Amino acid sequence: MLIRIDTEKCTGCRNCINVCPFAAIIIKDEKAFITEACSLCGACIESCPERAIIDERERDAEKSKDFKGVWIFAEQSRGKIASVAFELLGVGKRLAQELNSELCAVLFGPSEEVEELIKWGADKVYYVNSQDYAALDDELYAKTLVSLIEQYKPEILLAGATAIGRSFIPRVAARLRVGLTADCTGLEIDKETGNLLQIRPAFGGNIMATIISPTSRPQIATVRPRVMKRGEYIADKRGEIINIPPLSVKKRVKILDRVEDTSFCKVNLQDAKVIVSGGRGLGSAEGFKMLWELASLLGGTVGASRAAVDEGWIPYSHQVGQTGKTVCPRLYIACGISGAVQHLVGMQSSEIIVAINKDPNAPIFNVATYGIVGDLKVIIPLMIKKLKEGAGQ
Repeated sequence: MLIRIDTEKCTGCRNCINVCPFAAIIIKDEKAFITEACSLCGACIESCPERAIIDERERDAEKSKDFKGVWIFAEQSRGKIASVAFELLGVGKRLAQELNSELCAVLFGPSEEVEELIKWGADKVYYVNSQDYAALDDELYAKTLVSLIEQYKPEILLAGATAIGRSFIPRVAARLRVGLTADCTGLEIDKETGNLLQIRPAFGGNIMATIISPTSRPQIATVRPRVMKRGEYIADKRGEIINIPPLSVKKRVKILDRVEDTSFCKVNLQDAKVIVSGGRGLGSAEGFKMLWELASLLGGTVGASRAAVDEGWIPYSHQVGQTGKTVCPRLYIACGISGAVQHLVGMQSSEIIVAINKDPNAPIFNVATYGIVGDLKVIIPLMIKKLKEGAGQ
């Protein structure tokens, strides 16, 4: 509880019970006791003549002043740093500049790309160069990161909302007894308080919620891949690499083998520079044949809305949106997609968006760079014809 009662001072006078609007205080053994019904409104604090009711938030606010700096967790796989780490460095640099603090990266496991983290914006890298950390071990990763946070006290910690980030970052937040905002699509600094504004879809993607952690530190958030832009690459940038000794933790999990699944898609959606996506407007699975042809001519791959996937027209691995992949290609062509919020969340960071839809009032046109109102079954074949003519010339 963030509001507690000092039982040594409490006299059981019942003043706090009389002022509590939520009936969240009871008397137990002649002492006041705050139940789970407490909404943290603070009405009881001033009512206590003995000053026995303590607001722990004031203590946390004072302690939060000791935390400085922005950290990003740079995940790696087989020595290769994940692209989301460089995206986090981009947004992390902006946040650090607004807070007038340094930007640090944390890297677990051997990697020859550690210097790249500095060139992409990190001022320091906390590096655990041990084979024990080569593959994800939830317990080892969590204990090591908690130890570093307790020692260096960062104000903000960002990680990718990936399989790795979603697996062990909640353990870190739980051990530190702080909040965690998952799957963020936006991050800003509150100009008045300096708190991190953590923006993410809520209620099935129907609204965008802004979440803050007023006093607890660090403020922890996971960020969807391809939502943030990479920062500036500076080839001659210099920074500090701090080698951290590995922790000795008894392993309860042993990785026997790793097998990559490369069968699901000709081009990984999240790495594609061109994506041609289809929705319910295609009418059938047959409609995706012309999308594959168009994507092939453009050197890209095919995506889909949830509606098309739910119809069984294309596998889930192609789904773009809140419950699918978040993408950020140079060119995104939305064919027969109305533009529900859940889909827009996954693709609206694309550099150029071309929308093709019969309905001139479709929400997809609100985010489109170029909009074409018409029958996609006429327009797409025309695009394919023109591209083939251009290739022939």
